[in-house]
Amino acid sequence: MAAERKPHHITIEEWRKLARDSHDVKYEYVDGQVYAMSGGSLAHGRIGSNAVRAIEDALATKSSPCNVYNSDVAARLSPTRYTYPDTSVTCDERDEPAPDKTEILAPRVIVEVLSDSTEAYDRGQKFGLYRACPTVQEYVLVSTKYQSVEIFRRTEKGWSIYHEYKPGDEIELMSIDVDFPVAALYRNSGVPIAVSAPEGEV
Repeated sequence: MAAERKPHHITIEEWRKLARDSHDVKYEYVDGQVYAMSGGSLAHGRIGSNAVRAIEDALATKSSPCNVYNSDVAARLSPTRYTYPDTSVTCDERDEPAPDKTEILAPRVIVEVLSDSTEAYDRGQKFGLYRACPTVQEYVLVSTKYQSVEIFRRTEKGWSIYHEYKPGDEIELMSIDVDFPVAALYRNSGVPIAVSAPEGEV
């Protein structure tokens, strides 16, 4: 989803009201600034759904206490920072599902599906927000140009671990002790396995 900043600062209470009253647009909140998140492509939406399903299925085999949420659920990164990841995972008991809850307090894994309009933001400013959140342990970026998944991991020395997964690989989410194939994310998404060479090139 693309982010478009609204021109003025608002309070956290004003943002919460905006979030409650807005049914067609999601608004992320960062230090008083509000970012309207526009919709994504069908491939983007499909990959987000696949990510929820793949992680949930993998967690179920381990009787894990973790919960997986889609982009309707906000992730609280700090008292003044809230985003709507495409997929998020939390293992905190405070984040158990309930009818009156609309956000999670301790995101552990964040998945963002890249697009032309969001890639720079997801790799730059948004990654910075996730790095600054102490509960986030892994950040997953999923390409929609071709089948490629990148994972950044927090270590004792900072965010120094990076892995790229291609078709045929098994994705490993170490912070929640699960793995699943790259193909599970791209199932029925229409995303090509590799970038096609320009016409005339071999």
